[in-house]
Amino acid sequence: MIYKFYQQRIFPYLLNHIMQTPSMMEARAELLRKVHGRALEIGFGTGLNLPFYQVEELIALEPNADIYQLAQKQVLNTPFHVQHIQASAEKLPFADHSLDHIVSTWTMCSIAHLEQALAEIYRVLKPEGTFHLVEHVQYHDHPTLKKLQNLLTPVQKVIADGCHLNRNIELYLSNANFKFVEKYYFDADDLPKVGCRMLLARVQKA
Repeated sequence: MIYKFYQQRIFPYLLNHIMQTPSMMEARAELLRKVHGRALEIGFGTGLNLPFYQVEELIALEPNADIYQLAQKQVLNTPFHVQHIQASAEKLPFADHSLDHIVSTWTMCSIAHLEQALAEIYRVLKPEGTFHLVEHVQYHDHPTLKKLQNLLTPVQKVIADGCHLNRNIELYLSNANFKFVEKYYFDADDLPKVGCRMLLARVQKA
């Protein structure tokens, strides 16, 4: 009961606050400048990406209705159409090869079955379509911080709605048969060191 109250009434507000650090907002702007037309955002959250989109229509996939409620004011003031879909990334309600652009910002860390979700993204993406993402990732050049990420992930999953600190997103994408069109790592200096290594990437079907 207490944990459910935390998930519904406390965590959405904490998430909304944490995800607005300057470095993360800059990364959103950089990622979304190449997204046009009709797009699907996986893990829409509280709508923090909305000011940076230049699209005609956005499909906002957010399974947590309590989190989506925090985006209502922004959605109403958005100059393009936003359609909310309450579904999971592991089972996308779209036809094969039907989407030009798919977006994920700090969502891949918390999907329970990430391989299945990436297979679904691959399925619904058009042959020439692009998956745009920015995620916090596992360190590959700092053994101490990598070990700390592994130690803290079980706790992080409880307090942050399934978030993993230690996922190697680049490897997951490669294993899902995506090819990188753009890829770079950076550190978000305004976040705790254990969770500040980021990957910004654009991938297409190999």
